[in-house]
Amino acid sequence: MRIAKLVPILAIITLFSFTSCAKDTMEDEALNSIEVPVAPDAKDIEIEIMSLINAYRINEGLSALQHHPTVKAVASTHTDYMIEVDNVSHDNFFLRKQSLQENADANVVSENVAYGFSSAQSVVNAWIASPSHLDNIIGDFTDFDVSAEQNSNGKWYFTNMFIKR
Repeated sequence: MRIAKLVPILAIITLFSFTSCAKDTMEDEALNSIEVPVAPDAKDIEIEIMSLINAYRINEGLSALQHHPTVKAVASTHTDYMIEVDNVSHDNFFLRKQSLQENADANVVSENVAYGFSSAQSVVNAWIASPSHLDNIIGDFTDFDVSAEQNSNGKWYFTNMFIKR
């Protein structure tokens, strides 16, 4: 008899556990999951961007930043999100920051984003020419990584994230 009374309650609980909010995005789901997504293999353009940024930092008398796979994974979720919504933005930055604080021991997190540049040199030059982006490049960080992906039209989207541990 007791089990019969619990069945309707369990059915309602089950129903609510399988529904999801229509506003959830791929990025939210990836960052809110317990595990950070696995970082994809680095593309040549990404390796070149990191090399150019480190060369710039060294030329300015700063230390080189270390590649960090968790930063890469988190940056990749945002690049995929920007392609999905067809918009370059810092949307949901607080989620990426929180994910890196919890999973990469980050104390400080920042990011640069870009769209449409066709080479590593062109996107790095644009970031260096922009005071707010340059602040990140020369900032007091320890680690970084970058994600670059092309949309269906072949246009590049970029997310470059920096952390200090």
